[in-house]
Amino acid sequence: MPRQARIDAPGAVHHVIARGIERGKIFRDDEDRNEFIGRLGNLIAETKTRCFAWALIPNHFHLLLKTGNVPVATFMRRLLTGYSIGHNRRHSRSGHLFQNRYKSILCQEDAYLKELVRYIHLNPLRAGLVADMTALDKYPFSGHISIMGKKKSDWQSADEVLALFGKNKSSARRQYRQFVVKGIELGRQPELVGGGLLRSAGGWSAVRSLRKANIFQKSDERILGDGDFVETVLADAQESMNRRYVLSAKGIKIEDIISAVSDHLSVDSKLLIGPSKERQIVKARALVCFWASRELGQSMTYIAEHLKIAVPTVSVAVKKGSQIVAENGLILMELLNIKI
Repeated sequence: MPRQARIDAPGAVHHVIARGIERGKIFRDDEDRNEFIGRLGNLIAETKTRCFAWALIPNHFHLLLKTGNVPVATFMRRLLTGYSIGHNRRHSRSGHLFQNRYKSILCQEDAYLKELVRYIHLNPLRAGLVADMTALDKYPFSGHISIMGKKKSDWQSADEVLALFGKNKSSARRQYRQFVVKGIELGRQPELVGGGLLRSAGGWSAVRSLRKANIFQKSDERILGDGDFVETVLADAQESMNRRYVLSAKGIKIEDIISAVSDHLSVDSKLLIGPSKERQIVKARALVCFWASRELGQSMTYIAEHLKIAVPTVSVAVKKGSQIVAENGLILMELLNIKI
């Protein structure tokens, strides 16, 4: 069966799991772990991604991310590639470090955020890296220690997690820790990372109850959420894919988007190439970057090279373009006079 495309959207929450090739170690010592954490923190700050939970295990890691300026695929490519190069150089090895495809599950934030934070932060305990909760409170290679206030990580969204447990920080920490302790007896909770139907319904007991009531939920391996959430995500993803197919079939390229945007905003298309701080040009370039990325599926690097600007500038422009489109109700297909 061919691999399914990843599903992403600005502000989407993802549970990401990456494993070493052939289940080999990706973290051999604390220097490796600190190197990875440094790269992770820098990338989170640069891309405005939010990290609610994380845990490093010798042969894999977990991240709970909310996408910011760049898609999760771009974020993970930069993180894994950068760490792999440094790791191989340090340990005098060559070849792949990670399995070719990391696992990324798009999650229904309101329903599952607390559950996933607990699940991820209990991984060191389940893996036998720490003996008990007291040791987990001090374990430096998961996000639990920051939420407990034992170690500060400026890049981790610890306060957002604590806000889910109360307004008073001290009380919220107690409530959070009690919640984590209760998770120990739940075991490995395969419904949080297992099959699509199992995951969507919330476990086998929920699946059986739904079947007895003749209720059937839409499910997908790439999504953690209830049936309605799964259907909404898949519908949006399919709509986006349909547009991409139509644009591809019509032979639409970034040059066509530049021309359409230039006409719409009454600017000279030549001025969109190269850096410019002129307000209307910045707006036009933001729309081009957003649509080239989201509708054509072009990489940030490709767009940067084509417009003769830096990749970080493209990243910022994509986010700005998304806001402009939402605020003004702009539709690329209408600007291009194309009907699906």
